[in-house]
Amino acid sequence: MNTKYILPTLFLLLLTLIGQTQNATVKGVILDEDNNPIVNVNVKAGTNGTETNENGFYLLKIPANQDITVEFSHLSFKKVVSTFNLKNGEDYEFNPVMNASVEQIATVIISGNRRKDVEGITVLEPETIRKIPGANAGVENLLLTLPGVSNNNELSTQYAVRGGNFDENLVYVNDIEVYRPFLIRSGQQEGLSFVNTDLVQNVDFSSGGFQAKYGDKLSSVLDITYKIPYQFEVNADLSLLGGSLSVENISKDSKFSSIVGLRYRDNGLLVNAKETETNYDAAFADAQTFLTYTFTDRFQLSFLGNASLNKYNYAPEARQTNFGTLADPVALIVLYQGQEKDRYQTLFGALKGSFFVNPDLNLKLITSTYHTTEEEYFDILAQYRLGEVNTNIGDEDLGEVEFSEGIGSQLNHGRNDLDALITTVEHKGDLKIKDHRLEWSVKYNNEDIKDRLIEWEVIDSAGFSIRPRFIPGNEQPYVPYSGPLEPYQNVRATNHVKIDRLQGYLQWSKRSAIGTSEIWYNAGIRVHNWSVSDKNVMATGGVKKSNQTVFSPRAQVAIKPKWEKDMVFRFATGLYYQPPFYRELRDSLGAVQPHVKAQRSVHVVLGNDYSFKMWDRPFKLTTEAYYKNLSDVNPYTLENVRIRYRAKNNAKAYAYGLDMRLNGEFVPGTESWFSFGYLKTEENIDQRGYISRPTDQRLKFAALFQDYVPNIPSMKMYLNLVYNTGLPGGSPSYADPYVYQTRLPDYKRADVGFQFVLVDENKTFQSGWKKPFKALSFGIEIFNLFDVQNSITNTWVRDVYSKRQFAVPNYLTPRVFNVRTTMKF
Repeated sequence: MNTKYILPTLFLLLLTLIGQTQNATVKGVILDEDNNPIVNVNVKAGTNGTETNENGFYLLKIPANQDITVEFSHLSFKKVVSTFNLKNGEDYEFNPVMNASVEQIATVIISGNRRKDVEGITVLEPETIRKIPGANAGVENLLLTLPGVSNNNELSTQYAVRGGNFDENLVYVNDIEVYRPFLIRSGQQEGLSFVNTDLVQNVDFSSGGFQAKYGDKLSSVLDITYKIPYQFEVNADLSLLGGSLSVENISKDSKFSSIVGLRYRDNGLLVNAKETETNYDAAFADAQTFLTYTFTDRFQLSFLGNASLNKYNYAPEARQTNFGTLADPVALIVLYQGQEKDRYQTLFGALKGSFFVNPDLNLKLITSTYHTTEEEYFDILAQYRLGEVNTNIGDEDLGEVEFSEGIGSQLNHGRNDLDALITTVEHKGDLKIKDHRLEWSVKYNNEDIKDRLIEWEVIDSAGFSIRPRFIPGNEQPYVPYSGPLEPYQNVRATNHVKIDRLQGYLQWSKRSAIGTSEIWYNAGIRVHNWSVSDKNVMATGGVKKSNQTVFSPRAQVAIKPKWEKDMVFRFATGLYYQPPFYRELRDSLGAVQPHVKAQRSVHVVLGNDYSFKMWDRPFKLTTEAYYKNLSDVNPYTLENVRIRYRAKNNAKAYAYGLDMRLNGEFVPGTESWFSFGYLKTEENIDQRGYISRPTDQRLKFAALFQDYVPNIPSMKMYLNLVYNTGLPGGSPSYADPYVYQTRLPDYKRADVGFQFVLVDENKTFQSGWKKPFKALSFGIEIFNLFDVQNSITNTWVRDVYSKRQFAVPNYLTPRVFNVRTTMKF
């Protein structure tokens, strides 16, 4: 297939502008003074109007990017008048209380995104998240189109931000911190992200310099809010990769609301397309629910629950990888025996009580429990041949190995079990005093983790067994070794670790003016105390303990000059700590080191938002320059998505870079963006000098487009483009990083989706088979449109004759086609 004309054609399609009405949505529930919903309230904006249903709910479309006055009127109540100025596609929730005697006129409402702009937060639209194609569609898929966020593995939902690793990112859902499984080592084992996009209402993301109210991690914050339903609704999404179903409902008195989501995923479409022939049987499923009950207008109780079960059975059969150059082609042929069986079961529940004392004081109490049981069992024997490839065109044996340079085998064994129970209790408060706002929290965590780790590897090359690499006098394969037979790698450990954490924060913010300029201030401090108790039955000396405390001050300031050009300038700085979680305490041999200190990072972020109009449509250019100085760094190696820490604070590091993002309505009625990121991050381990860190992603380009196919407005197109320069991950995981600084090839990927819309809010039917649907669409998705061979790691194979090691790339997924349908009832 000739693909060189596809990309220009797609760009031409994207830049074919088709006029569409620019709208925003105002919605909410109208209550009386006794907190009861009011039926049949007239809601009117110019010639557009609607009225509330039996639950007091209304939804009104208004023109975007201009002041629009909305009037709420009822025979038994005084009218409410409010003015809105919302951006195109924005959903704004407005819940007025109608008074029987006092007429209410509200001031102009500026988009709520202004507050997030000054905090350095990127807002992502849930509808965009649900539509954009990707092998792992969801919130994380969209994050990878942002500058400073990277992951060269489409099978994984993990992401690295500005030089950090996968463990350095905070994720919150409705104020509750969520976790991910511990033992997963490969992207194809992950399955489902915790976040169910069908349940999402708001998505906020900060890639550095975030406020004290967010926890103790070094890199980023993903803050998600789930929906509170306002009507009965059913959503379904089906494709060859699985499906999802969500049901929303609300009681007649509007006090109780519920949303339940079910998901199932099967990666077989992607895994079976890879170069390794397998018997693959994996199923990833989960159920989530978010329940809310409003007892009074001051007290509300909500519950967030999740149950997931991931089953992964993998039995590789054969693999052939051709690599090298045209002049010197080489092939690796592997025959496998054995299998891998993994199980990951997670249960999570959280209860949150919210007490609105008065309009200026809100109090919350949150309790949550997270329990995961994980099993990872494998015995896989790989027998390989490494040799020269027949390149004679027309020959029957074209592509076959005709001369073997190396023959060997590798046996991997693992019996890993983990049981983790994490319990949390937290109190949060929010107080407004005139122009000042105070926020605080006190939080207690208890982590009880039991872990058994048994892994060994035996390597046999050309008839001899290769001994462990660190044994003195071992110079294989150059000199025969006559010692006893031992595994090449051997890790055995049994740990029972208990960690108690006491955390808290206090932060102050204020909005004021300096002359004609608006200015926002924020300052806060976090404190984190943790104690580790480890009973390692394989070690001598009994129980090991440690207790440590860190303080983390942070500050932000933003200013909006009263210029003709709409600009906001931001400055953020702070001292950020990351107290070690369990995986950071466990060294490469499986032993827990309780005295590992918190990694420390100083953030300095300078940012600018420039909002302007082009083609009479809104656009925004966001630019951020950042610098991080890290100390007490805990070095690690990264293989696929598995991180192995040294459990030592024996390094220092730095990261700096520039992130830019231009977003706006390149096509009327849709939001698209271009992203560019430059990053450099290096570390100095044991004073040996600075080298690239495993996440040193130098350059990143990404683009997300949404468009309508010309002359077929019901046919929508979504294009997701990512280009990342290669990571320094091409060396063996056990290698000395100062010897190996090999980089993987650049990561290039394009995913495209075409969706034909039969029913939506602008195209409904009163009869026929389409009548029950509020929305219905069918489409096709093409993953890896240009069939680029991206690799995630290398397999290292020895050639005993030439005394060389070959780096054989482990390729990711090729071009894959998927069909998808979405519907709403």
